[in-house]
Amino acid sequence: MNRTMSVAVSGSGSGSGRAWSGRAWSVGLAVATVLTTALTIWLCLGLYDQHDRAQRRQDILTAARQSALNFTSLDYRHYDRDSANVLQGATGDFKKQFAAQTEQLTKLVAANESVSEGQILDAGIVRSDEHSARVLVVADSKVTNTAAPKGESRTYRLQLDLVHRNGRWLTSDVEFVG
Repeated sequence: MNRTMSVAVSGSGSGSGRAWSGRAWSVGLAVATVLTTALTIWLCLGLYDQHDRAQRRQDILTAARQSALNFTSLDYRHYDRDSANVLQGATGDFKKQFAAQTEQLTKLVAANESVSEGQILDAGIVRSDEHSARVLVVADSKVTNTAAPKGESRTYRLQLDLVHRNGRWLTSDVEFVG
């Protein structure tokens, strides 16, 4: 009888152990699945944020380069179009000041038969966030006019302040630096 009892106890103990072992594996697998899913979501959100920041940086640099190019590329024969290009990428005080000077500049550019062909050499972001940015731009320009009919080269170092409005980066201020 002892022997049978020993076998019976031994048999019922190992069956319970297998059941517990199966539940432990199930719980462990569920925990691992939850942790893996959470880690995957966290990594995806980080990747999305990194992509979003890289895209914003590219958008800022593209807008600053275009604004500087528009600002340094003016032709007396198409000054209305060229000044409109500058104003299209402008906002705030810069837009108001440039618009206020357009009539006077049109006369001056026409009288001197001025042509300025800009070329952007480099641009870099000084600071940026979701709503504003400061960019330094280096541009060369070949300028011809009645005083310099063969043209002369000029290098500009510009500091542009940009703001994000209605899905676009617009220039709110331009300063000549250095």
